[in-house]
Amino acid sequence: MTSISIIGSGKMSSAIAEVATRAGASIQIIRRSTSSSSGDRPNVTYGALGDELTGDLVVLAVPYNAYPSILEFYRERLRDKVVVDISNPIDFTTYDELKSPADSSTAAELAKQLPEGAEVVKAFNVNLGDTLTAGTNGTTTTTVLFAGDYAEAKIAVADLIEASGMRAVDVGPLSRARELEAMGFLQIVLSALGKTRNESGFTLLQ
Repeated sequence: MTSISIIGSGKMSSAIAEVATRAGASIQIIRRSTSSSSGDRPNVTYGALGDELTGDLVVLAVPYNAYPSILEFYRERLRDKVVVDISNPIDFTTYDELKSPADSSTAAELAKQLPEGAEVVKAFNVNLGDTLTAGTNGTTTTTVLFAGDYAEAKIAVADLIEASGMRAVDVGPLSRARELEAMGFLQIVLSALGKTRNESGFTLLQ
């Protein structure tokens, strides 16, 4: 059975926890405080920032600008983990550009900062949280696009997605994360402008 640690406690953390629940995974959520709340899940182990990571898959469900502080705690402890980057590096004050380097991506820059053995996969960034929670995108099954350089890491992510009842599509090496981030940027802008709904988004039709 897959085990997953999700760092973060926002909407995307909750959505990916729902994906992992449907997939039958063992779930840990790392947040700033271990204080319980009414929204806590009975099937989840909660920990505080700095606690040991129990999952083989580690999802960074925090804004990209929080990555440096996360890595202060976990850089070395991400060795031999599959690290899932879901971020969309957008300037939310202007919604006018990606903040990652023009020839790179947040996922690629993250990979450069991690120790040997950590395997980065870009995934979930093109999906709005509601489509992950429901497992549907409009009237179709939610499609999750992902990219990475390590076959076994991508298989682990695809297995999680498919076990949750969604469709997983491998778009290629980690260099494709740049295009995924552009798609995520466009989708968020369309949603912010009211041109799409939170429960809709891009999908691939078979």
